[in-house]
Amino acid sequence: MKKYTCLIVDDVEIDRLMIQLYLNRFSNFELIGAFSTAQQAIDVLEKTHVDILFLDIDLPNSSGIEIRKKALEVPVCIFITSHPEYALESFELETLDYIVKPLNFDRFSKTIKRIDEYLEIKNKASLFEATIGGGSIYIKESHAETKINLSDVLYLEALKNYTIINTTDKKFRVLQNIGHLLKDKNFQSFIRIHRSFAVQKHFIEKITYQEIILNNNFSVPVGRNYKDNLNEIL
Repeated sequence: MKKYTCLIVDDVEIDRLMIQLYLNRFSNFELIGAFSTAQQAIDVLEKTHVDILFLDIDLPNSSGIEIRKKALEVPVCIFITSHPEYALESFELETLDYIVKPLNFDRFSKTIKRIDEYLEIKNKASLFEATIGGGSIYIKESHAETKINLSDVLYLEALKNYTIINTTDKKFRVLQNIGHLLKDKNFQSFIRIHRSFAVQKHFIEKITYQEIILNNNFSVPVGRNYKDNLNEIL
């Protein structure tokens, strides 16, 4: 099992210890440092490879936001903070998750699952090559190649710079973000109804202003900023 290196920055000792305690329950996460100041973390980041950052926002003489700006090469950043008002700004810095304190294990476990899924996709996606044309996608992994008819794709799901292409039988991962895919002429039948989802009309069974139910009973949320797109379906 691949191990991922982690770094914690939180000036509240009890919160820092709580994150460490929770991380210890997951064997594939290796803690390489837990610090109370931004400068301590930056000193380590300049010398050591880190896969995951767990950052508080409000730090002495600095902030977790500033750490992230200086460490954008770190694949995963998780903010754990008492300041929900910084959520929007943090996601502009390639944040994978944003947890509002008080921290609890159930919420932390969901974040860990999301990290695992994202890093698995990131590691696999580098092996995929998508060639789009003729209403089909040819996805290449190693020496195998699979042809997918776009008319068979139930929905697209975004995960940072990757897109999961969901069919009735299998999920495929490609190293293109959902925005770029939807601009391609071959994806004109897809309608974006959430920042993370796009669907096709012919798979829709039920529509409300909160969600869309597909014919496999999968529920897709409707994003507040995408409600106007429902007019293309209704």
